[in-house]
Amino acid sequence: MFAGTTGRMIGALVALAAMVVTTRADDLNDYPTSARSEYVFGCLKANGETRQAIEQCSCSIDVVASLVPYERYVTAETVLSMSQVRGNLGGQFRTSEQAASALNDLRRAQAEAEVRCF
Repeated sequence: MFAGTTGRMIGALVALAAMVVTTRADDLNDYPTSARSEYVFGCLKANGETRQAIEQCSCSIDVVASLVPYERYVTAETVLSMSQVRGNLGGQFRTSEQAASALNDLRRAQAEAEVRCF
């Protein structure tokens, strides 16, 4: 009876550990493939289209994804895009404190990625 209880407890612990690992992997990989691909494509254009650049740019998006939640990344990318619009609409993105904060988060993550990957 003791061996059966111990076996069930070990099985439950293993299942729980597997769920935690899976959840953690999902948390770290919450960027969709298309967002990662766009980042790497842009990075390659900026850093030369070499095999080494592919490795470095892939590393870079992994670092950014580990530091900035995807939702915050989308906000920063939107700010970058919209701040180039002329006039009042673009001005709102250039002067908003929330926009500047999201952009600063992304820039800090990219700086860390630069140190780690390039």
